Amino acid sequence: MADSSHLENTISSPIEFAGVGLHSGAAVRMTLLPAPAGCGVVFRRTDLDGFEISAIGRNVAKVSYATSLMRQGVLISTTEHLLSALLGMGVDNLIVELDNLELPILDGSALPYIQAFRRVGLKTQRRRREYLRILKSVEVREGDKFIGVYPGEGYSVSYSIDFPTPIGRQGYMVDLATDAYEREIAPARTFGFREDEQKLRDMGLIRGATEKSVIVLTRDGVQNGPLRFHDEFVRHKVLDLIGDLALAGHHILGHIVAERAGHAMHTALVSRLLRDRSAWQLVTLGAERPRTKTAPAASPTLVTA
Repeated sequence: MADSSHLENTISSPIEFAGVGLHSGAAVRMTLLPAPAGCGVVFRRTDLDGFEISAIGRNVAKVSYATSLMRQGVLISTTEHLLSALLGMGVDNLIVELDNLELPILDGSALPYIQAFRRVGLKTQRRRREYLRILKSVEVREGDKFIGVYPGEGYSVSYSIDFPTPIGRQGYMVDLATDAYEREIAPARTFGFREDEQKLRDMGLIRGATEKSVIVLTRDGVQNGPLRFHDEFVRHKVLDLIGDLALAGHHILGHIVAERAGHAMHTALVSRLLRDRSAWQLVTLGAERPRTKTAPAASPTLVTA
């Protein structure tokens, strides 16, 4: 929510990415395209005749180690980092074309997306952004795991995690009504424990993971440091949460509290929130005139990993 105009935005020109999927290990090319006001974020499988899936709660597939979307049996996997970057930078409308089922993991964070948005610039559109204002508490609990959303001004997130050594317990709070996302959240990378690697590979996961895209942890510490932040792990969980909650279809006006949650609980909160129509209302803020943040016209930017 770095853009304070309260008007919708898209990107000024196309951006291309190339890499591999974290879990599938499959090579993928992805192009981000400007989209008209009111479009939202739409994924398009170019390898399946342009089949489209909107990034909204009703299209969430079964969630475990990543957040995936599905419609009519067609899957789009590991969407959370891109969706997080879009919300964090105030990009409302976008077409995402990709030629495989999983988005590229890139460096394991949202930073490559932010850098690409900065290069091409954003275009402010002639439509006021609708916000989902929280009117009452909505919570999801599962044992010692918890996530809830509460009424509040702006959009703030408080997250606590508790992992084995060397992570331990970490907590972080961020106010997304400021420019904090780009500096404090976007660079935080995904992480995993070396001792879990074989189990996950046997499950058909992390086939595309490398030490360039995942922080690898052992009981002795970080295997492929240095860290970008001393608390990079909880910051990445905040990054994931922001991306998952983007599936509500609107920027949230409220406060999120999460304790040892994950993708499944994040998306469960979205589902429960959207089902309870008394818990929120759609509002628009401000009445500023649209403006365009321009960048020199160019061919699509290509990012590889």
